[in-house]
Amino acid sequence: MKVNGLRWWVVGLVALAAVINYIDRQAFGALWPDIANDLFPEMDKDGHKAIYGTISTVFILSYAGGQALFGKIFDWIGTRIGFALSIGVWSIATFLHAFAQGMLTFSIFRSILGIAEAGNWPGAAKANAEWFPTKERALAQGIFNSGAAIGGIVAYPVIGLLSAYFDWKAIFIVVAALGFLWLLPWLFIVKGDPKSHPWLSDEEKQYILSGQKNQDIDNDGTYDDGYSPNTGELLKRKESWGVIIASSAIDPIWWLFIVWIPIYLSEVFGLNIKEIAFSAWVPYVGAMIGAISGGLIAKNRLNAGWSVDKTRKMTITLGCLIMIPCFFLLRAPGTAINAVIIMAVLLFGFQVAIGNIQTLPSDLYSGKIVGTLSGFAGMGAKLGAAGLTILVTFVTTGGNYTPAFLIGGALAIIALSAVWFLIPKVHPLKEK
Repeated sequence: MKVNGLRWWVVGLVALAAVINYIDRQAFGALWPDIANDLFPEMDKDGHKAIYGTISTVFILSYAGGQALFGKIFDWIGTRIGFALSIGVWSIATFLHAFAQGMLTFSIFRSILGIAEAGNWPGAAKANAEWFPTKERALAQGIFNSGAAIGGIVAYPVIGLLSAYFDWKAIFIVVAALGFLWLLPWLFIVKGDPKSHPWLSDEEKQYILSGQKNQDIDNDGTYDDGYSPNTGELLKRKESWGVIIASSAIDPIWWLFIVWIPIYLSEVFGLNIKEIAFSAWVPYVGAMIGAISGGLIAKNRLNAGWSVDKTRKMTITLGCLIMIPCFFLLRAPGTAINAVIIMAVLLFGFQVAIGNIQTLPSDLYSGKIVGTLSGFAGMGAKLGAAGLTILVTFVTTGGNYTPAFLIGGALAIIALSAVWFLIPKVHPLKEK
């Protein structure tokens, strides 16, 4: 049996995994007011926020370690089994949330969730490098990133709807089931990489492998014979640090919003759980559109004859220039509606930039080392996000979020600078 367009089925399943990933992680923030009142009834809002920030930081730190760990795991055992391991473990961790009794048990279960969920991103980068030619990678990454945005869009309304019928414990059990269901089509459809998959047509196989010219040094039609340094050599290249620093600076911006949107809307505008559920999804619409747009812009420019270097840098710069003024507008948005609309524009710019930053490892190195570099970049990103999360807990005391937004604008500038100054030219590197 041959399936035309099999690569799009693969990226579709990876994007669906991202949707489930975000429903699982966002459930905690959406349900936090109920959890806090149930488990910590004696505390005030600042006390609840401190516990929430602590548990969220534990999650992100675990996520950081999981990025590096799963980057290696995907390079060792491959995309198919790597994804099955990642989503299987994180679904178990989500299920265990229903049995949490306080900050310690929530921290333990969130830590397991963070380690396992981290596999989604280096796994996506590796799947992208395996299954797509260079000119389609930003689009494929955009489709994957749109899965994260769609997860953010549907998570709050889904949780809000479920909260009308179930308590917070039952809701964690329901969302955990989604991950287990995803395993069925993944293991059935993804039987191997493009070189060995029995369903892949010869035409599509040739299209994929011949289009990976940035990694086809000897012109034999295979993607994985380019520069594949060991870990020590990888970390000696300034281009690697350009990827790591850019990721470490820009990714915390996303976490600033996915962690704090519900708390921000509750604290600043007085929204309750149902009002949050039906407004907090709006910024993710902008993110979804930005994820696809960033990929389409890159594909369009590459098809028009632009170099990979010019395309990546132009698109990343465009995304950052959209974000920066939005941070200043958020200092005084006026109303909750204005705030979520500004956030939507900001996250549009974020996704335009991040999708192209995430393709840089496969632009620079052989597919054999893409998962490792993506894992290191992801670890740095989540360490930055953890630091920002705990910092926001202190700098927003009394409901003043202006310092947090100013930090976000500075991070966008740092990410842009890392790409321009540490990666002089985005092209396949060679051994020195």
